[in-house]
Amino acid sequence: MNITLSVDEQLVARARKRADALGKSLNQLIRDYLQKLAGGDNPQQSIDEFRRLSGQGHSRGWHFDRDEIHERS
Repeated sequence: MNITLSVDEQLVARARKRADALGKSLNQLIRDYLQKLAGGDNPQQSIDEFRRLSGQGHSRGWHFDRDEIHERS
């Protein structure tokens, strides 16, 4: 379905730059937003996003230590 919107030209230009920086089209970002807004979750999309985001953190050598976490001063 096509939707017509009235949007300020400068806003669209800034949004397109942001979308480009994210590697997506403005159209795709708007579709993604509407999908989230509508609450229709796509399980495969959730899995793909989880995989994309997984393993990107860095603990900088920190390891979980239950005793240290519960230590009281």
